[in-house]
Amino acid sequence: MSVAMLLDSYSRSLEATTGRPVKPWPTMYELPSEDPEDPGLPDIFHDQQPQLLKETFQPPAYASDKVFVASDLNLYYDRQHEHWYKRPDWFAVVGLSPLYQGRDLRNSYVVWDEQVIPLLVVELLSPGTENEDLGRTTSLPQRPPTKWEVYEKILQIPYYVVFSRYTNEVQFFKLTSTGYVKQPSTTQTLWLPEVQLELGPWDGKYDGLERQWLRWRDVNGQWLPTPAERATLERQRADKFAAKLRALGLDPEEL
Repeated sequence: MSVAMLLDSYSRSLEATTGRPVKPWPTMYELPSEDPEDPGLPDIFHDQQPQLLKETFQPPAYASDKVFVASDLNLYYDRQHEHWYKRPDWFAVVGLSPLYQGRDLRNSYVVWDEQVIPLLVVELLSPGTENEDLGRTTSLPQRPPTKWEVYEKILQIPYYVVFSRYTNEVQFFKLTSTGYVKQPSTTQTLWLPEVQLELGPWDGKYDGLERQWLRWRDVNGQWLPTPAERATLERQRADKFAAKLRALGLDPEEL
């Protein structure tokens, strides 16, 4: 089912319930990108973890100009309620330019305008959002649906991951014909065949902090390097090569 058909089906069900007519489809330029009453991010980890996911999300079958990732960006899903949105901690879209219409930075992600559903959403648990993140809450009449309802039923996002920095517990969910199915606790990683990458917990130091993180690795199980790690590896290779040259009596700076 195409994105337009998916959203139209949802809109028709709302129209049948509310009796409201179809509205024109706004783009990101007509929709608010910030909520002045939003309390903001709960901690620095909500900056660091999404950045690590972004830096290591390197699908081999997609060029960099066909991959879009975002964190804490408004995700609009209902053109009948244009002020309804969710704000995932991190999500990834493939087959789409990082720039809106190839030329502009995105203020938000408007699904009916983009016509591409995110492949994956990651939510980082906070005490105040845990119940909604894990699908333990239900929406109230005439109120926006919950995150779980949007990701699972409305947008039908293929993969949903929930990570707690407090317990280091990772919960992986895959979309099936009956909805999200939690992967067994013995499954420590999540393989995404669409991008030939695996997501899993990694113990290491990033941005000066030693702890457990979520991170991407390739088909061979190798953790994908961040730009800083690649620069370090390249510098180490250059140093080794220079040492070999000096051992042969050659000055690397004169070559």
